[in-house]
Amino acid sequence: MVSYPEFEKNADTVIRRIADACASIGRARGEVEVIAVTKSHPPEAIDYASRFGVSAIGENRVQEAADKKPRSHGDVRWEMIGHLQTNKARLAVSTFDRIQSVDRVKLVRALDRFAGEAGKMLPVLLQVNTGDDPRKYGATSGDAPALLEEALSTRNLRVDGFMTIAPFEGGRPAARAAFERLRKLRDDLADSSGRNFPVLSMGMTGDLEEAIEAGSTCVRIGTAFFGARKTDR
Repeated sequence: MVSYPEFEKNADTVIRRIADACASIGRARGEVEVIAVTKSHPPEAIDYASRFGVSAIGENRVQEAADKKPRSHGDVRWEMIGHLQTNKARLAVSTFDRIQSVDRVKLVRALDRFAGEAGKMLPVLLQVNTGDDPRKYGATSGDAPALLEEALSTRNLRVDGFMTIAPFEGGRPAARAAFERLRKLRDDLADSSGRNFPVLSMGMTGDLEEAIEAGSTCVRIGTAFFGARKTDR
């Protein structure tokens, strides 16, 4: 893993990119939160992020996060950003502060049940595959209203907003289109439900500018902070 000085230099570059993207469309820098994605990195990566001032950590795998959490020292919020199997829902509820990858009714019901058993109000984001990429997880845009209705009917989940991942192919134009579709979907569902969904989690290292221009409030950054991994896209 990179040293802390290398991480700090990388992080400064990321923050400048975010600030420039915000300035280009008249948004305030503070409107966009950064999540440091520490998948496949040791617990020290979490400490790096916290030391720099990043307050949220994103992990893709429940067990990896559960193993790292007691070994890290940073004061951070833990966000589940990877695909969540229903049989890992109980552990996810006890490990994470928010689940960003809620993409099906069965998972909504499992998370609601386990959050209730834990006496916890669990914030969630609904993941929608607005890029229509068959290799990505997420509800279809057509299924999103029913998924939202189910989530809003629970006692122990709080829907903060929505998440998407850009499609593998099509480059930045395809990413921009997927992000704009999620923003419009969020706006339409907010209007029809009479609820407020302030969080739009979209954008990673390669497409954060497009995401911010489309209205992202939360970008998930791994490679630009910690360097490339074999598992990176």
